[in-house]
Amino acid sequence: MSVAAATTVENWNAEAFNDYVKQLNEPQWLVDLRQEAFESFEQKDWPTRKEEEWMRTDIRGFSLKKFNPPSFATQVDPSTLPTGLLAQGVDIGGQVISLNGKTAVSTISDELKAKGVIFGDFRTVLAEHGDLVKKYLFQGEFDPHFDKFSALHAAYFSGGAFLYVPRNVQVEQPLHVLNLVGDNGVDLAHTLIVLEEGAQATVLTESASLDDDQPGFHCGAIEVIVGDRANLRFVNLQNWGEKVWHFAQQKGCVGQDGNLFWTLGALGSRLSKVNQHVALDKPGAHCEVNGVLFTENKQHLSYHTQQYHRAPNCTSNFLYKAALQDQSRTVWRGMIKVAPGAQKTDGYQRIDNLLLTEHSRADSIPGLEIEADDVRCTHGATTGKVDEEQIFYAMARGYTRKEAMRMIVTGFFQQVFDRITLESVREALGHAIARRVREYD
Repeated sequence: MSVAAATTVENWNAEAFNDYVKQLNEPQWLVDLRQEAFESFEQKDWPTRKEEEWMRTDIRGFSLKKFNPPSFATQVDPSTLPTGLLAQGVDIGGQVISLNGKTAVSTISDELKAKGVIFGDFRTVLAEHGDLVKKYLFQGEFDPHFDKFSALHAAYFSGGAFLYVPRNVQVEQPLHVLNLVGDNGVDLAHTLIVLEEGAQATVLTESASLDDDQPGFHCGAIEVIVGDRANLRFVNLQNWGEKVWHFAQQKGCVGQDGNLFWTLGALGSRLSKVNQHVALDKPGAHCEVNGVLFTENKQHLSYHTQQYHRAPNCTSNFLYKAALQDQSRTVWRGMIKVAPGAQKTDGYQRIDNLLLTEHSRADSIPGLEIEADDVRCTHGATTGKVDEEQIFYAMARGYTRKEAMRMIVTGFFQQVFDRITLESVREALGHAIARRVREYD
């Protein structure tokens, strides 16, 4: 073990960990999982820019000792909390809201309960359906030992939600999950979604800060398991304040003839480092990901995506668009991976970047790793600036320069918006981005 790894932050050391686990009062199998993850956390070094995974992302400004593990000594008053952007105007079938890892709201409609759907905050579902949680937790693509942040999450996770949809059950109403952080708050939410064969559901998840000027720390994970011939529409909006550190592992797997439609919005945080991977495990699996990134000031958003074709006759389509202003930066590293024997693969990935200011920067690194010989895999990346002729054209027709910029940015994202089937999500993303666009000479 290196000196760096052996140096444990006091408020996250073994004593603090044991005190934290005692608060949770969980079954022994989960305590053992946490203990194994904590030992991995202690042994691993913090990532540095010497590693390819992190060479374009500098986290030297991050200090874990500035934050403390969640505490469950007090309850949260839900009447003091916002209800989120994605739930506005939507008839939802259930909702989970947490603040700093503590659940404030956990509801599900009687109609869904009668269908056998299980949805709620993680601690409640664990207490009532422990065997089901044990069957699926950490059994998908999420690796608790991937890096130090993954191990930290697996050891300390709290908050988040669990959804289980039985075989052939159709959930018509969207389900909503909102994770919040307060002043210097910590969010370690783990969201686990399981759709059995032939099931269907829509899940809207989002994160936000109570005060955009206050620091925070998110170290989270998402596990999505889509069964054979199941269909999931999944929305994930990251809308933290600009002083929040955001580290996440977001993993999905899709069964035979299953469909995963994943919409991702990344607007907030001081720095984000996200690994988003989808594995197509059986023939006929399909995944479509639509990503929207908007950065400002000195934000840094880094997204590493992977489309892993493990079986033949699978399709994947990842489309990301990023608009950057001020001195902000994005890093997108995409990989289409095709396993031996995964013939008739059809994989596509693309990232388009729009630089709104001279000092913004977008790094795009698409890649292919193909071990089959009968495939169609394509990728692309573009980076451009705002066309001054378009601004002039709009201003000549009575629009201000700011209004013209907003129209151009909205038009830039329109291709992604057109692929989002939920009108409420399109409007929420559009309005959130439009509010951030500023006027530049």
